[in-house]
Amino acid sequence: MYIKVQDINVNYIQYGNDKGKDILLLHGWGQNIEMMKILGDNFSDRFRITILDFPGFGQSEEPHEPWTIDKYSLMLEEFNKKLKIKKPIIMGHSFGGRVAIRYSARNPIEKLVLFGSPCIRIQEELSLKVKILKKLKTLPGLNQIGEYMKQFIGSRDYKAASPIMRQTLVEVVNEDLSKYAREIEEPTLLIWGEQDTEAPVSDAKELEKIMMDAALIILPGSHYAYIENLGRIVTILNNFI
Repeated sequence: MYIKVQDINVNYIQYGNDKGKDILLLHGWGQNIEMMKILGDNFSDRFRITILDFPGFGQSEEPHEPWTIDKYSLMLEEFNKKLKIKKPIIMGHSFGGRVAIRYSARNPIEKLVLFGSPCIRIQEELSLKVKILKKLKTLPGLNQIGEYMKQFIGSRDYKAASPIMRQTLVEVVNEDLSKYAREIEEPTLLIWGEQDTEAPVSDAKELEKIMMDAALIILPGSHYAYIENLGRIVTILNNFI
């Protein structure tokens, strides 16, 4: 199904128990509805499940300009208002968790579950390749060469993205959301993969410290530990929600 939000056609599905509480599932960068439906299907007997393709992913239209986390969260506010979703249980993976943090800081929710969601931006020493790229961009007439080199230096997600989504990715990954995480009062469950290299467990431990009511569970697996441990995840979540 499609709904017009922020002048963009957003693809979504909604199913389950219409009399139950709302569960809103938010996918990670480069993913789509299917990556979260595998989780939502386990709760559809008791809850109303809503999953969307974020603008720029799946079957939703791309934003008309680069978006920030704040822009995605404002889109989510309008989306929920149009679908009459009030005080949902939000479960977000990676990028979806980042949007969930920003949304939950200024909107009432029931509970929050974050799967491998990097939140605290830590400044890292630049690699030699990146230093060269930044230097090239400052030299007269070489800006285009710098842009060309990005396709060789950038991440897999960056290389696969359109120009608008590339800039969106830059905006998204460079934002520190810790001040918003501190404002969330509702119970929050952090579920991380022990071998997650995209969102290290050390980040999760810091996130647990700064949140008002958060608990961290570390499971075997990678950035997609919520899928790799699906049976255990369902048991954990049934006790939490």
